[in-house]
Amino acid sequence: MKTIFSKILPFIAIVLMVVSCGDDELTTSERLTNAAENYAAIVVASYDDSYEEAETLRDMINDFVDAPTSAKFDACKAQWLKARTPYGQTEIYRFYGGPIDNETDGPEGLINAWPMDEGFIDYIESDPSSGLINDADTYPEITKDVLTNLNESISEASIFTGYHAIEFLLWGQDFSTNGPGTRPWTDYLTDGNGTASNQDRRGQYLKTVADLLLDHLNQVRNQWGSSGAFQQQFLAQSKDDILTDIFTSLGELSKGELSGERMFVAVDSKDQENEHSCFADNTIDDIVQNFNGIVNVYTGSYTRTDGSTVSGESYSAIASDLDAEKADAVTNAITEARTKINAIPSPFDQAILNNGPTVIEAVTALEDLSDRFADVEVVLKAN
Repeated sequence: MKTIFSKILPFIAIVLMVVSCGDDELTTSERLTNAAENYAAIVVASYDDSYEEAETLRDMINDFVDAPTSAKFDACKAQWLKARTPYGQTEIYRFYGGPIDNETDGPEGLINAWPMDEGFIDYIESDPSSGLINDADTYPEITKDVLTNLNESISEASIFTGYHAIEFLLWGQDFSTNGPGTRPWTDYLTDGNGTASNQDRRGQYLKTVADLLLDHLNQVRNQWGSSGAFQQQFLAQSKDDILTDIFTSLGELSKGELSGERMFVAVDSKDQENEHSCFADNTIDDIVQNFNGIVNVYTGSYTRTDGSTVSGESYSAIASDLDAEKADAVTNAITEARTKINAIPSPFDQAILNNGPTVIEAVTALEDLSDRFADVEVVLKAN
């Protein structure tokens, strides 16, 4: 006697066959549309994660400044490091005039600009009275407008806002060969036992710059949201224009920005000031997360901070079906670049002094990856 289950098995098989055939019948153009929509979903998720981690950092900073303790200070530093992970993976959404870096009001320079001359913000070893914090006569109030207007207004290194301003205020200058800066938490004590001077202004600055970071991240994520103006504009472009934006970003980050500005310049100059997160010694992780962002976009998958995954149609899968040889070349180049990046010893400020050839090998691997992406872009546009 046949069971109900055995009777429905043929029906299930037919449904699966239809679904499978339906997937196979998608045109390359339709798959590229799906890949673009998946790309947008990954962008939204990673900016949401960046905002949420920065919000936690802001709240912890407020709590610390209001009632400073050593434990709270260490917790703020740990959260800053955690917040860098999702943001580092968003760097791949630059280089085509999107919400992060459009010429009109893109806030990238207010969020992640570097290298910075920390003497514009606070005391440094050579000048205990330097910086806005110690200049109440010129800057009697520390406000969002004051910091925003000053940012990059004096020189490219006059950074007053963003992740790295917060980083400096948490770690201070780094003079160690095997660790980060060691700013004392007592720099924020206002009970008469504080170190340095102007502890109240330092706390106000730290609170203000953390609030600003949230404002600017929110500006970007709102534009990319499902109802955001830029996401709609982006997805309304032609297939080729979307591919141009995405593969320009893949090429520019892997060759120009990451391997060039963030790695080659530092190892060539052997100057710690040219490393990305020089106060916290977080530069190698910055490099890793930037690279992860590249891979996320190409493979169509992003792992969120809560462990869940956003994934869908990918440029890697489409390329593999169209030209397996060129797609394999990208896959191999990704593997090679990851291996070379992972070989760089920490901390980066010592690697650029003592392990230059290792860093250069990673630079070369990233440059090759950029060239392989260009090959795949041609394939995708030809179909």
